[in-house]
Amino acid sequence: MEQVLDLYEQPYDADYPVVCLDESPKQLLDYEHFVTSTGQRCRDSAYVRRGVVELFVATEPLRGWRCLSVETDHKAATWVHFVARQLDTTYRAAKKVRWVMDNLSTHKLSFFYAHFPPAVAQAYVQRMEIVYTPAHGSWLNMAEIEFSVLSRQVLDQPFTTTEQVRRVVAQWQDRQNARPKPRNWQFKTADARIKLVKLYPTI
Repeated sequence: MEQVLDLYEQPYDADYPVVCLDESPKQLLDYEHFVTSTGQRCRDSAYVRRGVVELFVATEPLRGWRCLSVETDHKAATWVHFVARQLDTTYRAAKKVRWVMDNLSTHKLSFFYAHFPPAVAQAYVQRMEIVYTPAHGSWLNMAEIEFSVLSRQVLDQPFTTTEQVRRVVAQWQDRQNARPKPRNWQFKTADARIKLVKLYPTI
């Protein structure tokens, strides 16, 4: 836990940016509709499941920037290619990106070697440092804040297709990035040692 909190206290450094990554599922539902006696079309409570999409977010709190991607799964290959895209585009000039993410089985640097030639994988891995949130400590990942805002503002409605989700998420991302608001994380290591003393060393 303190590794994450110490990282959040460090000043902004474009050469060594701190980026939070998270994933979240969104169910696709196709609701039935009916027409009332007055001719009004209403949504029924019955629906058909159309699958699930996985939302990936990489957010840089000190810049107030985020990149979202809507994928069909959350396999290791999907995670690898999402991270690689960030390194190839937004962070191509960074010396090393310091990632904060949950310790999922798919979030391992070794998977880069399973999906890229060794030399390419090594080049990616050498530019990465991962700081995992502790078990039951996903609240330490500021990417969860992005999903919370996204869910309240645009995902609080049913979606039937993957493309619908992609369009809405892309529009939201562009609006947010057009007026960036850096996040100021208030909970410090010193606070944790006082307020969470009973949980040490379990987190």
